[in-house]
Amino acid sequence: MALVGVVGAWRALRPSWEVPLPTPANLPEERMQDFRDALYFPIREFLAGGNPYHPAAMFEHWPVRQNFNLYQPYHLLLHAPFALPGYRVGAVAFALASLLLLVALAVLAAGRLRQHVPLVLGTAVIATLLVFSQVGKAQLYVGQVNPLIAVGAAGALLARRDSPKWAAVALALAWLKPQFGLPLALLLFVRGSRRVALTGTAIAAVASLVVLVPLIVRGGGVGPFLDVIAANLAHASQTSYGAVDSMTAQRIDLAAVLYRVTGWLPGGAELLALVGVLVVSGVLVRRLDRMGQPAAADLLTCLAVVVAIVHQPGDVLIAVPSMVAVGVVWWPRRRERDWRLVGLSVVLLLVPFAHLHFVSLAIRAVSSARVDVTVDGVAVAAAWLLAVGFAATRRCSGVGTVRA
Repeated sequence: MALVGVVGAWRALRPSWEVPLPTPANLPEERMQDFRDALYFPIREFLAGGNPYHPAAMFEHWPVRQNFNLYQPYHLLLHAPFALPGYRVGAVAFALASLLLLVALAVLAAGRLRQHVPLVLGTAVIATLLVFSQVGKAQLYVGQVNPLIAVGAAGALLARRDSPKWAAVALALAWLKPQFGLPLALLLFVRGSRRVALTGTAIAAVASLVVLVPLIVRGGGVGPFLDVIAANLAHASQTSYGAVDSMTAQRIDLAAVLYRVTGWLPGGAELLALVGVLVVSGVLVRRLDRMGQPAAADLLTCLAVVVAIVHQPGDVLIAVPSMVAVGVVWWPRRRERDWRLVGLSVVLLLVPFAHLHFVSLAIRAVSSARVDVTVDGVAVAAAWLLAVGFAATRRCSGVGTVRA
């Protein structure tokens, strides 16, 4: 298994050293695209004295295809070491770091199996499955920062009771993308981990001020900086890859899935989805915690995070440890009717992981590109609904529980 994992890791890392150096002529290049557009050149722009959040400045100064989205400002310092050397050296270093983070995520997941499988073996199996899955491969192929966020989110959930200080630090890492940090912090707060939620959010805010203050001063004050943020949001809302009403965007949040399935988008759909998902999930995760089902509560928390607000299929990476934990609890209870719901929820959550390139080609051959980019979202939204159904109908029982 270890040898298979090494082969898979090598194949997943190849794009980082094979990708051509970015030029205006090869902007459609997908290999290390996020590393190029959301890390390397935004950091270069910041170090050069500019504001990477300004779409016009980024497109004018650097060979990027996408604007720099609203990552937390501390991202520009945290990942600066990868933008200081030449592009290819930085890309390879970042891909290696991301691979190590996937292994760390596998360790966290394998820890939920330690009563049944040795930690080393569990880690090897899960890490191998990750690098061969579409979600794992995509992180390294495109150069996304999701492995770090996934480790942060998993760490916050796993350590929130026994090590709240470390859980707060982990949550601060999950805040790297606000669409992870905001719903996760709110749900942790609702679940009673108020200190973790508030401290983690404060750490992320203070770390961001180190970058935010220079950006505001350089730009001429708070007003001009807010104008840049408004321009950034306006640009992102009109792109084919990010707009809620895009038929090609690979979004898995509830509002985007609703539109792609029905072609209908009510006014304020994204805000309604955010509030509705968090309210429903908040009530039910508290219920699961009181009933001694923290594994199911963690899974519902992760599902709520990704369906509440704009997310893409690779973002389900944060749910890996909770999926394993639920699997441990589900197995001896698999014949019980209510546990079938949560079991099916985990199966549906595997869809983005199994959505490999040949699967995509097969779907497009028998259906359409619209169906292909909608399958993952439908599966994740259905997984959330099933987890909600389980939490709402579950009766209190001390059997089949696991410790958080």
